[in-house]
Amino acid sequence: MSYFKNPIVRIENGIYTGSDDRASLYDLLIPENFNGKLVVFVHGYKGFKDWGAWNLVEFTFVDAGFGFAKINLTHNGGTTEQAIDFPDLEAFGRNTYSKEIEDIHYFMDHLSEIKLPEHSLHLIGHSRGGGDVIIAASESKRIASFATWAAISSISQRMPTGEKLETWRSNGVRFELNSRTHQEMPVFFSLYEDFIQNETRLDIREACRKIHVPRLIIHGSNDTAVSIGEGEQLAEWLTTPLIEIPGASHTFGASHLWKSFTLPEDLKTVCELTIRFFNDQIV
Repeated sequence: MSYFKNPIVRIENGIYTGSDDRASLYDLLIPENFNGKLVVFVHGYKGFKDWGAWNLVEFTFVDAGFGFAKINLTHNGGTTEQAIDFPDLEAFGRNTYSKEIEDIHYFMDHLSEIKLPEHSLHLIGHSRGGGDVIIAASESKRIASFATWAAISSISQRMPTGEKLETWRSNGVRFELNSRTHQEMPVFFSLYEDFIQNETRLDIREACRKIHVPRLIIHGSNDTAVSIGEGEQLAEWLTTPLIEIPGASHTFGASHLWKSFTLPEDLKTVCELTIRFFNDQIV
């Protein structure tokens, strides 16, 4: 595989500064046979750059000649000292959608400040990260194209209403159990306050209407975390076909920890489709 042979750039656990002036980590790999296209991968909720098979995703793209960067969003619960899982629950609790979108812009700024070969910029967002990428793409002329994998189509639908909202407001925090790490993860009411203050910006449907760059929407038919109906909405709003992966789960067959040296078949298919899209700018 070419990513082991004299890479032009190899950065592991590099540091960028994002929202709230908070430092976070990223990986960046550009191969010797670089095709001039740099992909930035944005993880989803309760995610991180080294989750599951994301490293194998990176190697797959790099082996196809792409540069590839994976970032940890600044308030995902990780730290620069411990990037995996969630040692900083205070930061996790104070995360907002606005901060995640700002992180994407800050990271693009960071890329422009380091010495890299000439390139075009392409984004992939998984799950909640897919919604972030759509909004970022509606705000930035630096993004040449993007792909979403199992992306959300609505932020407002993820906000509680009625009694649940009032309890959250009264307590100032609610907790979500992470079934994998067994942590009670706080979500502070500031998430809702930020949503209300930035409701227009955080409207994914409106963001879709502002986008004119090539885009690819992929979703698994058996996604129990984010319904394929949300992928259908995104495809309709972006006037592009929905690429459905039959029987695929939210993470396209991957899990954490992923101990295999090969991608699960569904995720391999997703990578192949996305590589073809970024190469040809067609579905």
